[in-house]
Amino acid sequence: MIDAVGNPKSLLLLGGTSDIALAIAEKYLAQRPLRIVLAARPSDRLDAAVRRLRGKGADVSTVDFDATETAAHPAAVEKAFSEGDIDLTVVAFGLLGDPEQAWQDHETAVRLATVNYTAAVSVGVVLADKLKAQGHGAVIALSSVAGERVRRSNFMYGSTKAGFDGFFLGLGEALRPHGVQVTVVRPGQVRSKMTEGLGKAPLEQTPEQVAETAVNAVRDGKELVWAPSTFRYVMSVLRHVPRPIFRKLPI
Repeated sequence: MIDAVGNPKSLLLLGGTSDIALAIAEKYLAQRPLRIVLAARPSDRLDAAVRRLRGKGADVSTVDFDATETAAHPAAVEKAFSEGDIDLTVVAFGLLGDPEQAWQDHETAVRLATVNYTAAVSVGVVLADKLKAQGHGAVIALSSVAGERVRRSNFMYGSTKAGFDGFFLGLGEALRPHGVQVTVVRPGQVRSKMTEGLGKAPLEQTPEQVAETAVNAVRDGKELVWAPSTFRYVMSVLRHVPRPIFRKLPI
């Protein structure tokens, strides 16, 4: 179980090669040894993640996980829990993609929606069953400020994150009576593998900065946080800008 100062003994990273998920694991590893399950497709990146965490003292195992194979999710989560309770799960998989291709190419659009929303619901429902049964645990759901008010510039991605937010915030309410906490984290642009090739954005952060926000939010029992926190106020303003003006903004 998560101890009195907020440190878990076991982690499940769904999207086990995510830069932010790995940074979260390292934040906790700095406090105590951990058992960590990395759920991802077999790859050189996964092998590197295993070495990285073992090098910091973690007991690491892996589970084959493909976000698009939703029928296989129950078995993957079952395997992740087979060695004991999971104190903290990080839902960290996702696609960004080319924003113009995403709404003009059917295959691209369906894949983006499947990975970012349908797969998140799929694992969320399976996780909920496991967490209710064990009677404790926490979930960090890595979302994006792009879902707060969907913009023309990346509306396919933003719409999937809007759905993601709605699901995990609702799941948190449903799991609250069972002793389970869900924390939704909304970063802006993060300098990671997902954003390689993109220019620098206002309020851009590193994976380590987002991880710090996420870890502190779980310890403080928060349901929703922004990374950086400034985005909370920026988005509060943008949500109320009339659409004729909003569409003219350079965002």
